[in-house]
Amino acid sequence: MITMLIVIKVGGRVAKEIASSELVQDLKSLLPGNKLVIVHGGGDEVTEIASKLGKEQKFVVSPEGFRSRYTDKETAEIYTMVIAGKINKQIVSIFQSGGIPAIGLSGLDGAVIRANRKKKIIIVDEAGRKRVIDGGYTGKISEVNTRPINLLIENGYVPVIAPVALSEEYEALNVDADRAAAHVAGNLKADKLVLLTDVEGLILGNKKISKLTLSEVEKALPKIGPGMITKVYAAMEAVNMGVSEALIAHGLGKAPVSSALKHECGTVITRE
Repeated sequence: MITMLIVIKVGGRVAKEIASSELVQDLKSLLPGNKLVIVHGGGDEVTEIASKLGKEQKFVVSPEGFRSRYTDKETAEIYTMVIAGKINKQIVSIFQSGGIPAIGLSGLDGAVIRANRKKKIIIVDEAGRKRVIDGGYTGKISEVNTRPINLLIENGYVPVIAPVALSEEYEALNVDADRAAAHVAGNLKADKLVLLTDVEGLILGNKKISKLTLSEVEKALPKIGPGMITKVYAAMEAVNMGVSEALIAHGLGKAPVSSALKHECGTVITRE
């Protein structure tokens, strides 16, 4: 059996329902012949806990259609606490209970993910006008330190990475989990990137798209909605960085990762 290095991004809803899904057993079945790295999200839970703490969450949309959390200092603290603390450790515990030797870390640990803090961001307001606002504590990924990740993989562990990045000023920054997974996959020279979500794949014109090349994806971008466009961009980034295939697949289905790797479900994005 050919050993592959597979980076898997577990979306928020998939992460929340991981204990009752087939994902853990599927990952365990892949482990003897492959090396796995997990990157996870969890934005809905951040919003839920921030609300309980009395911190209203604001979301902004970029001119390209990306919807993201506006992260001021207090939100950055809540985000780090929930993503790198609560959610990361819950996933690690569930993996351990299923026989997967997981180790949880965030982008802060060992400076695994570095990012440049966005000083200003352009948003589109409710009236459709472009505005420039302070960037807050969101980051644009600049570097992935693969040494700690490889150290874990080579010693038989499965790294589980929370998307919190280290800024130039050593602050914790919110970075998008899909894009973090793409950068991790590209820098590790992974064979595959699997983006698990709560839908069947990329839907265009009420039809699921099974396969797209990079040039086909670029033509389709204007038709892709805000819920999916970040995943598609992440898939494109990973392929442009040398990953042979990026797959967007349903994380709550039967054998979600294995099925995606066999092209039995989801959407495959390749260079050619």
